[in-house]
Amino acid sequence: MKTMKAAALAACGMMAGATLAATVEFGTCDKCPRRMRISDDGAKATVNLARLQDDQPDAATLERRKQAMAARAEKYLKRAAKRADNDLRSPLMGWSSWNTFGVDISEEIILDTARAMATNGLKEAGYVYVNIDDGFFWGHDEKGNLRFHPQRFPKGMKGTVDGIHALGLKAGIYSDAGADTCGSMWGGSGTGGKDKGGVGGGLYGHDASDCKLHFVDLGFDFIKVDYCGGGKLGLDERARYTEIANAIKATGRTDVRFNICRWAFPGTWAADIAGSWRTTEDIRANWKSIRKLIGENLYLSAYAKPGHFNDIDMLEVGQLKGVIKTIFGNHGDTGITPEEETTHFGMWCMLSSPLLIGCDVRTIPASTLKLITNPFLVQMNQNNGLGVQGAVVSRDGDAYILAKDADVRFGTSRYVALYNAGDAEHAFTVKAADLELGGTVAAFDLVDRADIGTFTDTVVVDVPAHGARFFLMDAETRLERAVYEAETAYLSEYQELRDARKHGTAFPFQFEGASGGVAVGWLGNRETNDLVWKDVRIVKGGKRTLEFLCAAPEDRTFYVQVDGAAKPRVTCKATGGKFVSIPVEVDLAEGLHTVRIYNPTGWTPDIDLMRVK
Repeated sequence: MKTMKAAALAACGMMAGATLAATVEFGTCDKCPRRMRISDDGAKATVNLARLQDDQPDAATLERRKQAMAARAEKYLKRAAKRADNDLRSPLMGWSSWNTFGVDISEEIILDTARAMATNGLKEAGYVYVNIDDGFFWGHDEKGNLRFHPQRFPKGMKGTVDGIHALGLKAGIYSDAGADTCGSMWGGSGTGGKDKGGVGGGLYGHDASDCKLHFVDLGFDFIKVDYCGGGKLGLDERARYTEIANAIKATGRTDVRFNICRWAFPGTWAADIAGSWRTTEDIRANWKSIRKLIGENLYLSAYAKPGHFNDIDMLEVGQLKGVIKTIFGNHGDTGITPEEETTHFGMWCMLSSPLLIGCDVRTIPASTLKLITNPFLVQMNQNNGLGVQGAVVSRDGDAYILAKDADVRFGTSRYVALYNAGDAEHAFTVKAADLELGGTVAAFDLVDRADIGTFTDTVVVDVPAHGARFFLMDAETRLERAVYEAETAYLSEYQELRDARKHGTAFPFQFEGASGGVAVGWLGNRETNDLVWKDVRIVKGGKRTLEFLCAAPEDRTFYVQVDGAAKPRVTCKATGGKFVSIPVEVDLAEGLHTVRIYNPTGWTPDIDLMRVK
């Protein structure tokens, strides 16, 4: 077993040697463990000859290694040069006013922010949306026309939007599904008072006229729709948000990004009408909040797809202990450490969340700016429009290993995150097979921007408390996946708005003895309350065994349907709180398959996982 330390190291000053190409140099640093490093500006790669000569190779072997590492360096230089291009298939990137300013916004603040983004590297890195949150309203007039706050936006909104667009940026706006906005009900200003301008400022009763105003007359490119007012009126979420989506479509705009803000995963229907949907309560600038929000998104990968993403809320990057700026008073905004900030941003990237900065970017710390404009991390989020979210492939207590394909589906390159949610350092045992990678695997540290070596079967990586390490791993071959955890499957009726037990909708839950400590229960009782693994990849076709690990308090049955074909009925006897193995023999051709578990008339057993043998 090979062991490597993954703690971030300062760039070593390598002694310059021969230059292979204009941007790739050879150098020697005996103390630096990295084989190759990309400079912060992405303009140069330095190959460390000391690491290529550790085993004292002969001249021919060394030359081959130099050529191979130089080629790898060129590959990463090209990645460093690539910037996010606002592909609508990828999560949006930008800034939102709420976390720093609450309702205390103005045309001056918004345009100053836009100018800062256009000049400090954020725009170049892909942060192009400038989103105006609550606080610009002054209700609707007697004719139903939306009015703007007379002090904060005395000239209306057209000049603000045009100013944003003139900088090559995009403009976002806010509303509520009901009549009143969140700011009008809960405040958010420095004085803690409620903002009367949001009373009657919501979309309810004004869908068509407000959407025409926002997206045709003013030219906004994004809208976040909250639910404080919708909840106050007791509106049905699915029906209400569908009405709003239809009103946006009626404007003729096909490029407007629509965000549902219901503070919990609203249901699988959200992906049919919105580009993103909040899955959590509001974030706060402290580790407890960040850890909670990450935890709520670890098992939502099945619901992300190109152009449609789980939204973990705005970023609290830049809100470091000792320099945090907030107007929200005593709401837990105590700040985060640099280690926690890296974990925070990196996990948002791994989980394919929209990246909306919440701090004041006019005074953003230099270290934060370097982190959030790191092209390798940004690419992990944008991911060439693949629209895949990282999924948990292994868990050891509070230590999680996540992975997702990089650039192409089922290729030999995968993004990998080692996330330590615990309060003590953890030694991660990373198994190549868990990552579906075979042969020699080369690891590139995305934060350190450095190649850190290779492994074949297993490697151990130490990660500090509250820390995470992020890699792009390149392998010789892509292996067939052997284990499909139930919590990574698509649950057709999954939702978090109401008690799943009372409403009989399937959900993942902690189950002692389950693989990874999580299983899926409350499946069945109707045709649609099912579990689906959508991308079961078979490398070599033929007779295969699908082994299901199940637990049931009494005898229960379920159907196994492959690719919509025959539905063998399977019985799971009462298991006494333990998981038992149930095999199902099937014919599977080479390629991708869909495996579905359901019971239209009764509860299925709790499902831990499916093994493909």
